[in-house]
Amino acid sequence: MCPSKVAEGGERGWIVPIGGAENKGESPSILQRFVEISGGDSAEILVIPTASQLAETGPRYQRLFGELGARRVDVLDFDTRRDCQESNRLDRIERASGIFFTGGNQLRLSTILGGTPAAKLIRERNAAGITVGGTSAGASILSEHMIGFGKEGSSPQADSVRLAPGLGLTNRFVIDQHFRQRDRLGRLVAALAYNPFAIGIGLDEDTAAFIGPDNTLEVEGSGAVTVVDADELSFSSMADVREDEPVCLLGLKVHILVAGATFNLHTRKASAGKLAKPKT
Repeated sequence: MCPSKVAEGGERGWIVPIGGAENKGESPSILQRFVEISGGDSAEILVIPTASQLAETGPRYQRLFGELGARRVDVLDFDTRRDCQESNRLDRIERASGIFFTGGNQLRLSTILGGTPAAKLIRERNAAGITVGGTSAGASILSEHMIGFGKEGSSPQADSVRLAPGLGLTNRFVIDQHFRQRDRLGRLVAALAYNPFAIGIGLDEDTAAFIGPDNTLEVEGSGAVTVVDADELSFSSMADVREDEPVCLLGLKVHILVAGATFNLHTRKASAGKLAKPKT
């Protein structure tokens, strides 16, 4: 699926993938910033807990966003694809200034929402300026190419990863989450070997990539974001190896970004951002 087009003179909304296990206690900086860019004390946030089958997931985020100052927080679950066509649910998406997907199973999200009027409307609303984000599985679903599942480990193999269509807010990147904690470099690199056009974004836990309308990614949180850029890939053995064999890739660029550092998804340039010390 293709990302929705931004209207002439308009501006796409923020996209906010989070690596999971974000701080929900005394210093919830990621969730606080999500509220701020969704309108602050005027924010109307819609929590979609479809990836999770735990009854408490939606109400928990509803309470958290309310405590962080959002004017209104609703929970909208989708149990069936038929739910994704109901006019009252679509109206609630239309009214939201921020949409947040919880963690769980990203394939549950893609199989229930994929190709439905609800998915189309969320893409259109993001292209019209509202914020859309998610944590863990809710982060994976945001891009056009989604990692459905795969193997842990640092070395890419042809069978390290299985890709599926995501929500399609953008086609510029592919996301993996719980990145360092679950040793997922290999499967993210394998995903890029299948599709070198995209940029790989590996999100540690309690770490988010706030991607603005200008396609600049800024890191927030206590961990790191690993950016893997295959734009200058000079050789790949992906087409020639067996599924259980490692893949040879030459020319990859890897950036490790922490809070305050940035990466421009258009120019593919990284910056230490707020970390850079002025020259004396």
